[in-house]
Order: sequence, then C-alpha cells, then structure tokens
Amino acid sequence: MQTPPSAPQNDVVAAPPTPPTLQRLREEAPASGECNGVECVGVDVDEGAAPPSVVNSKKVSVVPLVFLIFYEVSGGPFGIETSVKAAGPLLALLGFLIFPFIWSIPEALITAEMGTMFPENGGYVVWVSSALGPYWGFQLGWMKWFSGVIDNALYPILFLDYLKSTVPALSSGLPRIAVALALIVVLTYLNYRGLTIVGWTAVGLGLFSILPFLVMGLVSIRMLKPSRWLVVEKDVNWSLFLTTLFWNLNYWDSISTIAGEVKNPKNTIPIALFCALILVVRGYFFPLLIGTGALPLHPELWKAGYFSDVAKKIGGIWLSWWIAGAAAASNMGMFLAEMSSDSFQLLGMAERGMLPSFFAKRSRYGTPLVGILFSTSGVLLLSWMSFEDTIAAENFLYCFGMILEFIAFVRLRIKYPAAPRPYKIPLGTIGSILMCIPPTMVICVMVVLSPLKVKVVSLIAFIIGLLLWPLLRCAERKKWLKFSVSSHLPELHGENAENVNVPLVDILT
Repeated sequence: MQTPPSAPQNDVVAAPPTPPTLQRLREEAPASGECNGVECVGVDVDEGAAPPSVVNSKKVSVVPLVFLIFYEVSGGPFGIETSVKAAGPLLALLGFLIFPFIWSIPEALITAEMGTMFPENGGYVVWVSSALGPYWGFQLGWMKWFSGVIDNALYPILFLDYLKSTVPALSSGLPRIAVALALIVVLTYLNYRGLTIVGWTAVGLGLFSILPFLVMGLVSIRMLKPSRWLVVEKDVNWSLFLTTLFWNLNYWDSISTIAGEVKNPKNTIPIALFCALILVVRGYFFPLLIGTGALPLHPELWKAGYFSDVAKKIGGIWLSWWIAGAAAASNMGMFLAEMSSDSFQLLGMAERGMLPSFFAKRSRYGTPLVGILFSTSGVLLLSWMSFEDTIAAENFLYCFGMILEFIAFVRLRIKYPAAPRPYKIPLGTIGSILMCIPPTMVICVMVVLSPLKVKVVSLIAFIIGLLLWPLLRCAERKKWLKFSVSSHLPELHGENAENVNVPLVDILT
C-alpha cells in the first residue's frame, strides 16, 4: 500500500506498544465496549496507517475493485444456462431481476456498511469477532475460507471444459491434467506478484468477457421474438433453479477481506459495490434476453456452455469461439479474485491473533505468501469433487457463514448505534432487521434443498472448525506456535472475555 512514512496513528484507540497475544487481548478487552466513555466498535483507522512491511505496496483503486467484485460474484453469464432448463425463459429472466433485491442488494449493503466500519483485512471475520467474540469470528473464517477454496477448485476444471470443444485433447488424460496444473501455477504467481496486478488483470479479462455479448446483442436484434420470453416450464425444477440463482448472485462480502488493501476504503468500497451490482445484473439479464429471444426454445439444450452454441447460431463460428474464449477468461478471473480474498482473509485472521503469526507473513510484493500457498494447496486437494457436489457444498457452508454475518450486523446496530459508520444503510434498527429476513429465508430454503451427502460433508467441516479453535489456543498457551495481534491494528471493543466460548444462543439473549 502506498502510504506516507509519516502517516499519523489512529487517534481514537492507541495501538499497544508491543503486539499482544490473543489470550492477553481477551483478558484486557473492556466488557462494556466503551472507548474513552463513548461506545465504539468500528475500526476507525487512519487510512494512511499501515504495517511497516507494506508501506511501499500499492493500494487498489475503484476500477480494479469493481472488477474484482464482479469476478467474486459473477464473472459473466457462464453457468446461468441451467436456469432456463430448470424453469423456462420467463422465470429465468424474472429470477435474475428479482433475486438481487432479495439477496444481493442486502448483502452488498451490509458489506458496504461493515466493510467501511472495519476497513482491514479479515473483513467479515473482524465484524463477527467484534459483535460475537473471536470464537465465532474464527468459526465464520473457517467456513468462509473452506467454501471459498471449494469454489476455487471449480474454475480450472471449468476453464478446460469451455475449451475442450475447440481443443479436444483437453477432454481427458495427461494433457488435461498438465494444463490444469499449469493454469493454477500461473494464476497463483499473479496473486503472489501483487493485488494491483490481479485487479488490472481482472479489468482486462472482464472487458474481454463482456464485449462478445454486446456484439451478439447487436447481431441478434433482427432475430428477437418477444413471445419466446413468456414461456414457463410445466415441471419447474425449483431446486436447480434456486441453486443456480443463489450460486451466481452471492459472495458480495468476499471483497471485505481485502479492505486493508483498498485506497480510501470508506469511499471506494460503497462506490465499487454499487457499480459491480449494476454490472453483474446487466451481465446476466441481457445475455439471457438475447439467447431466449433470438432462438426457438429447446430447454434440454440449456446447460453449462450453451451460450457458445447460441453465439454460433446467431453470429457464426467466429462469435462462438469468442464466447468460448471469454468463458475460459472468466474462469481465470474468478480464480484470481477468489484466491486474493481467501489468502488475505488468512492474513487478516493472523493479524488479529486467530491464526499463527506465519500466516501474516507478506512477500516483498506485499502479498500473503503463506495464505496463497495454503489456499492453492486446498484447491489442489479439492479438485476431485464433481461440479454439482461442489456447488451444493459451498452453498451450504456459505449459508451458515451468512447467518453469523446477519446476526453480527444486527447486534452491532442494536448494541453500538453511535459507533462510527462512514457508510450507513439508511434504515433504522427495525428496518435493518426486516432487511435481513428475506435473505435468511433463502438460506433456510437452500439448506433444506441440499442433498444428504452435502449435509454430511458440511457437518464434518463444521466439526473440524469447532475442534481447530481449542487446538490453536492450546498451541498458543504451550507456545508451540507464535500468535500475536499486529500493533498497527486498533482493539476490537466488541470483543470481550465473556463472548469467547459461550454458546451463540446465549450471546444473542
């Protein structure tokens, strides 16, 4: 991050002279959540303040951040084809217009408020730690990181799937494995070289992925028949339909884990989220409008990768190849963005003393070296999972994490209404609670629709998280591993000893 050497320190809460351990932080944190007599839980950090090791690294500006969010959430219309197969054109079009109001907008608004309230790496982990204590912050961090790694394991495989029609050698065997491994190595190296490089790479990939659909829209105007948009499937596959909507319209909060790497985050994050929201919804709706309106409906053909066939029928083989290349580029962008948020989340957790200090180690480019290697290892280990199981498993884990985020958001609004919020959702306490009800209902539906195998795998992952916390705390007490809270970070005043290991239901009462 490019910051002046003489940047002033936080003028609200003084940083401790030496990095304290997490145990000491829990013992010394005030139980009342007061700061100089005024309630405050937000991390009101001077945006010039930064750890000495990263004062020369560059921060992310608005445009790259918009495309990083775009790739965290969407990456383009690749994968939404199944919504037409499941429900028909009308419900698919309505779904990608209405579902953002139920899920995406509330999640983006919460991310804007909480991300500017806590502008540091770690993002949602820090929000939940401030509201519910470090125990639940860690559980959220584990579930979100694991679901993110599961998500990232998809993209190299999808990259090859989109190219195998033009390069048959990539369908199976050693060439497919070799290209997948090479792609992972190259994209991991880009993450190592710096977040600004990742951001501007995302801009280039995004423009390349969006442009062919603009061309396809212009070519298809003479072929459009509005009556085709009104068709509804007789037997709607609600499970597939809702899963497709949810998978393609979530992860707005992921960008919060790189808030500490953003230039002027208190202004940049809300602006970038707003622009990305428009880009994502437009990027889904208009390709669906073109594909379903320009061609006769054959629902059985609408599966992943079908937009390449649509482009061939509308504009010819050249447009089909462009769409296929755009799909492959989109998967590269999604891998880059997800890897960045996952690795910086681990760094943020280490800076808060939740993980061993070696996770906070940065490369000479300011990137989280150990976090990148750790996340890449997870991608390699989980790449064996099927596409359907991968989506269902990550959705299931993501749902539990979002419940904790909603609870933390509401609890901070109730307990600390006067805390500094550079961006505040223009709703009162009751309005904030009501805003969280529709997405919570969506979460309940997604959990019910998950297959038994996914529920078992997710339960095992949840149990692992419950066991990891006491094991790490034991390693801290016995000094097997070094833990510390970075001295440049202010204290989280919502964190207190009473909240560390008590059941969540007791925290809420």
